[in-house]
Amino acid sequence: MRVSVQEAPFDYGAECGAFAARQAGQGAVVTFAGIVRDTPEGDLEAMEIEHYPGMTEKAIAGIAAEARDRWALGDVAVIHRHGRMAPGEVIMMVATAAPHRADAFAAAEFLMDYLKSRAPFWKREITARGAGWVEAREADEAALDRW
Repeated sequence: MRVSVQEAPFDYGAECGAFAARQAGQGAVVTFAGIVRDTPEGDLEAMEIEHYPGMTEKAIAGIAAEARDRWALGDVAVIHRHGRMAPGEVIMMVATAAPHRADAFAAAEFLMDYLKSRAPFWKREITARGAGWVEAREADEAALDRW
């Protein structure tokens, strides 16, 4: 299991390839990349993400361990960036490996829903109109109900 909370950009393709290469004996690998998206107005200059070092990694590792307990996973990787990012930059990735695809997909979705709604990150959008904290979305909270 790998959990990394980092400021530096990462190569999503290289990370996925390296993860998959380590999965001898598994039958499925699922990966997901989250990308900084522009505002509906098209004026996002940057997204700034803050976190508490130590606490954030521990929280993500805990939910990754829960995923491993709930599904037959061979491996899990979560990378999440913090700091200032521009639209189009990869902000995070989740990778799961399992003997069968159903477990790999379910665990990946579980992790993505958790990261979106419960991981201790604070996001601030900086636009041409000013800056403001991103509020939790009802749809993201509702997604947790299925777990």
